[in-house]
Amino acid sequence: MSNRILGAAALTLALLGSGTANAANLKAHLDAPGWNGRVIPPGQQCHRFGGHGATPRIAVSDIPPGTQALVLAFSDQDYPPMNHGGHGVIAYILPPGTGTTALVPSVPGHTFDLPHGFFIVHPHANPKHDIAGAYMPPCSGGKRHMYSVTLEAVTLNAAGSPATVLGTTRLDLGRY
Repeated sequence: MSNRILGAAALTLALLGSGTANAANLKAHLDAPGWNGRVIPPGQQCHRFGGHGATPRIAVSDIPPGTQALVLAFSDQDYPPMNHGGHGVIAYILPPGTGTTALVPSVPGHTFDLPHGFFIVHPHANPKHDIAGAYMPPCSGGKRHMYSVTLEAVTLNAAGSPATVLGTTRLDLGRY
């Protein structure tokens, strides 16, 4: 595993666990058909349960000046081993000229081949349960677990890894 992924994973896990007292509040909402934050849309679950899920497109606003990337940590809040980014942590590098708003494109699940502008901070935590990859879609088998994403607006260090958190928010994806 590269030093970039290991360093970014350590920083993200520390930040998710400790909070970010001085960070501004981002605003975010789901911007994808079928995603309402209450129920995971049909087909958006993991392969193990018949889905071909991908992350929803997410609209983000109130992005602080100096933000270079958005880190997205996907979680199953009802299953502790998969909470705090257990479903994968990825980063989206903001295009040049991005102001205070951005639209984070969808990323397919079950793959390490991410679209241009994304990189893996750390892959999902349970490749033995389903297919390995950067992001594992909801995979509780319909037990009504709550899935969420924590977004962090970050600067990047010289190695291109997340360095400083400038803003944060959490967004419910829905129950599956």
